[in-house]
Amino acid sequence: MASSTFQTKLLDLQSNLLNFAYTLTANRDDAYDLLQDTTLKALDNEDKYVDNTNFKGWVFTIMRNIFINNYRKVVRSATVIDQTEDLYHLNLPQDSGFETPEGSIAANEIGDAINSFADEYRIPFSMHVAGYKYNEIAEQMNLPLGTVKSRIFFARQRLQEMLKDYR
Repeated sequence: MASSTFQTKLLDLQSNLLNFAYTLTANRDDAYDLLQDTTLKALDNEDKYVDNTNFKGWVFTIMRNIFINNYRKVVRSATVIDQTEDLYHLNLPQDSGFETPEGSIAANEIGDAINSFADEYRIPFSMHVAGYKYNEIAEQMNLPLGTVKSRIFFARQRLQEMLKDYR
């Protein structure tokens, strides 16, 4: 295939390639980067293209492979390898949420403050913090929605007042 024909076919596919890149990346800027990488790679490997084969499939395969390789590169770079002698970093509790001992103490004090509330405030507030929606809390406690919202609001205010020294 002549070089000009190859380039024309490649340019004709740019909008299709951009759409495919967007479906792969779900990000406009990343899609443009992937399109550019694919175009450059196709132009660099023009001599490897064999006539009478599916040109569109060949270029789309290049794009898919570039995307997969980039994804694998990102995953590898995000992998933490513990090179300490006693595997100290692997043995740390990862989900504690406390970066410092002070954070642990603060969390305990917040929990104690919440537990000091009367049940009518503590239960809806705790459920809200746990991720329940207002209407779910109202249903569970057989209370009107407005009552639940106001109790959570007053519990939040009281908690802020009790822990104002942490600001």
